[in-house]
Amino acid sequence: MDWHPHITVATVIEDQGRFLLVEELKAGRLVLNQPAGHLEANENLREAAIRETLEETGWEVELTGLVGIYLYTAPSNGITYQRVCFAAKAVRHDAQRPLDDGIVAARWLSREELAQQPERWRSELVPRCIDDYLAGPLHPLDVIRN
Repeated sequence: MDWHPHITVATVIEDQGRFLLVEELKAGRLVLNQPAGHLEANENLREAAIRETLEETGWEVELTGLVGIYLYTAPSNGITYQRVCFAAKAVRHDAQRPLDDGIVAARWLSREELAQQPERWRSELVPRCIDDYLAGPLHPLDVIRN
């Protein structure tokens, strides 16, 4: 059996109790997710997180720590994803920047607002990453070796 996990990155960005999420169209549904995506060739994990956040939200960010590393098998397709989730702070927003295909908007939501919409979570990793970020600790970025 061939088994190839997909390596992805995600970023938790908090500002005054609100979290930057993307509203994206997936399988005909509008779902909420952290800015996230796949690691590309010749790119390290930190670069991928910064790039995906910019492409999906228009926000430049500075990574501040590692939230955690997660394995998730999507029930919809059976694919296993390894998600490396970073914490970051928002630095600068380019409101004119076009967002990636499928991204409808970037939204700032509180944890409570997110909790009220479980049917819109892309996966259970969305609230879990925020909860792990809030519970701490954040791990130093140098734990990831290039």
